[in-house]
Amino acid sequence: MQQLLSPTISYPSPLFHLTSHPFPPKSDFCPTHRLSFYPPPKMASFSGFLAKSQMDMTAGGGGGGGDGANGFSSLMDYVGKGGLDVGDDLLVLLHHIEFACKRIAALVASPFNSALGKHSALTGATSGAAASDRDKPKPLDIVANEIILSSLRNSGKVSVMASEEDDAPIWINDDGPFVVVLDPLDGSRNIDASIPTGTIFGVYNRLTELDNQPKEEKALLNSLQSGTKLVAAGYVLYSSATILCASFGSGTHAFTLDRSTGDFILTHPSIRIPPRGQIYSVNDARYFDWPEGLRQYIDTVRQGKGKFPKKYSARYICSLVADFHRTVLYGGIAMNPRDHLRLVYEANPLSYLAEQAGGKGSDGKSRILSIQPVKLHQRLPLFLGSLEDIDELESYGDVQQKVNPGNRGSVTAKCAVIKMSTVMGIECCQKSMEEQIDTDYPKVH
Repeated sequence: MQQLLSPTISYPSPLFHLTSHPFPPKSDFCPTHRLSFYPPPKMASFSGFLAKSQMDMTAGGGGGGGDGANGFSSLMDYVGKGGLDVGDDLLVLLHHIEFACKRIAALVASPFNSALGKHSALTGATSGAAASDRDKPKPLDIVANEIILSSLRNSGKVSVMASEEDDAPIWINDDGPFVVVLDPLDGSRNIDASIPTGTIFGVYNRLTELDNQPKEEKALLNSLQSGTKLVAAGYVLYSSATILCASFGSGTHAFTLDRSTGDFILTHPSIRIPPRGQIYSVNDARYFDWPEGLRQYIDTVRQGKGKFPKKYSARYICSLVADFHRTVLYGGIAMNPRDHLRLVYEANPLSYLAEQAGGKGSDGKSRILSIQPVKLHQRLPLFLGSLEDIDELESYGDVQQKVNPGNRGSVTAKCAVIKMSTVMGIECCQKSMEEQIDTDYPKVH
């Protein structure tokens, strides 16, 4: 088992030749040479005492294994045989995921990450056809994707990886028991402003009944499982602290990275989202693009006239992981009412975490986890947070935004084409003309 939990380092990034040491000597720390790690010896740490204090205050709430000598529990302790006992295969996979996320945390925090933007060779290193111009992969997205892919390969436990950065799922291993879907670096456009970013992931069992299908077909079908079939999901928040929040089907738990030891320490066992919050998180600048139901809901709650008789406040970071993390802790709603967020590797994993914490994930009409994906990069509106808040929101009916901001020119042009085609009796070419307009005036996200 110990050998399985020791990942072999092999990162194919043309810019970073990663080794097994977390921090290099100063003379070697250069972004065009390597980003490597040097693990310090194990020692007592201040964050360890904080974790112990947190565990003492929440005794009995988490129910996981722990380090009896130190009084706190690491992620591996918590999910291992002395804790939740998720099984050896999932334990090995989680070890490799947390390992990759530590690498990404170091990369995001590095003073040299801006140098990546100067290397144009990376910019086209991956697809991006599936992303809009605004979501076009950035260099850091690409490197993060490579880091995670390499870790999943080395784990030997993953058959398929489906990522926001790739047009199609990647078949990794015929014998891997798991399928991993992920957004390797959500909110990466915020990095230059030091705004929090994150990694989102979901884990499914491989559909063995598809093993005899062609590789491309079985890779796609394995990736399009509904959220109800998730066996684990999580996100990693890269901020003032690096926090890994995950669920394995028995509650939602958060672990904070102790940088002195390299361990993720259990700091928030068995999180429960408050049934009501006083915070809504949405881009208010799009207010006049919203449908009537959504505008009415927001107007009502921020005046304190909703079912909860207190005025709501707006808090919006424009980083999905950060906005959701605050909502998990404080309650309320984090939302994007447009068809913008991806069902497979954003909405499903986060909705799974919300439900495991007593909250809810909705598209404004239906439970997210009950929606069957039909495309890998399928988009939809997303509302996450407190159960009673989302139930109240849904009661307003029309809350899904159909008008895309900045795209009124395309709507006007499309209406003109439809009118012209009707007048001239050229109905046969109407569809192709509309499609051309959609190409000339792409959605602005």
